[in-house]
Amino acid sequence: MKKFLAILLAAVMVAAMFAGCGNKADNKTKNTEIVIGFSGPLTGGASVYGVAVKNSAQMAVDEINAAGGLNGYNFKLIATDDQHDATKVSTNYANLMNEGMQVSLGTVTTAPGEEFKTLAKEDNVFFLTPSASGDKIPEFDNGFQMCFADGNQGAVAADYVNNAGLTKIGVFYRSDDSYSDGIYKQFKDNLNDSIEVVETSFTEATSTDFSTQISKLKECKFIFMPIYYQPAAVFMEQAKAEIAADATYYGCDGFDGLAGQLDLATIPQEVSMLSHFDATATEGAAADFVKKYTEKFGTDTLNQFGASAYDCIYAIYGALKQLADEGKDVTPETSASDLCDMLKAKFTGGYTLAKGATGTDIKWNADGTVDKGAVKYNLK
Repeated sequence: MKKFLAILLAAVMVAAMFAGCGNKADNKTKNTEIVIGFSGPLTGGASVYGVAVKNSAQMAVDEINAAGGLNGYNFKLIATDDQHDATKVSTNYANLMNEGMQVSLGTVTTAPGEEFKTLAKEDNVFFLTPSASGDKIPEFDNGFQMCFADGNQGAVAADYVNNAGLTKIGVFYRSDDSYSDGIYKQFKDNLNDSIEVVETSFTEATSTDFSTQISKLKECKFIFMPIYYQPAAVFMEQAKAEIAADATYYGCDGFDGLAGQLDLATIPQEVSMLSHFDATATEGAAADFVKKYTEKFGTDTLNQFGASAYDCIYAIYGALKQLADEGKDVTPETSASDLCDMLKAKFTGGYTLAKGATGTDIKWNADGTVDKGAVKYNLK
């Protein structure tokens, strides 16, 4: 009886071993979705940007999938949280690649983007960032921007000032921040020499009391502020009784989120920004985006970062659709590197997103920067 049981047990073990081998071969999981990943601040002080990007990108993915996806293949979005901290990007990137990322939105903000671009270059992963605006983000041929590069923002802002009939302006920027300092340097390089500039700056360590800067700027009727919304809100609150009521504060995309940080109705001065997205639009693609977004997520995180991410997803989808229609291998099994090579050629070869929430006939330059129009958008 014992011998019989031993033989039976051995037979079961052998059968199980072969069954296991068979299952491993027969049940190999294949990708069924085209995976798009990104890293962004989903928590922390810059989360208004990251949450907007995640919400908007997912909204676009859901719309595309509901319409049939890409020749029957669905898209999958994976978002990772970097808290606007570049040291978290390496781990996030590795996790995204382990999850099968084939195409990316890169990062939401610039400092993490500097780390991400190097990792993506090593693996030849295509990314189209909605909002990492640093001039060096598209340094390598696999990186592209939907937002204006910092240098371009500075040049466009200077062009506006040059043609506004101004003879004297104030400037308030953060000198130890690559975003703020980079925009201002380009602004200075493109500003007419005839315009007098009253320059003031601050650092992260001196970002709570702006009385000295306000005193220097109080005679200026136009103040250029290439900074993020948090210090801008502090400045405006402290300056509302000191700066002339008919003065104008003019910022760049960092002003997005300001309305959620500060009650603009209490600020006497005009508050405006350089933008490619009008959140008050009543017609067109921008208005459609605003309506859909606010119905799903409300207005707290409605900003151009999200609108830009929405356009990124549709730009990637449109390019992949064209490639598939041309007979190229575009499936969930296509490697990230192969997709990257095809997308690089497409985006530098005249590919256009005809209608987006952030513009029409959006194109890309050979250096990865975006080519589309900008407007002065009044927040208040």
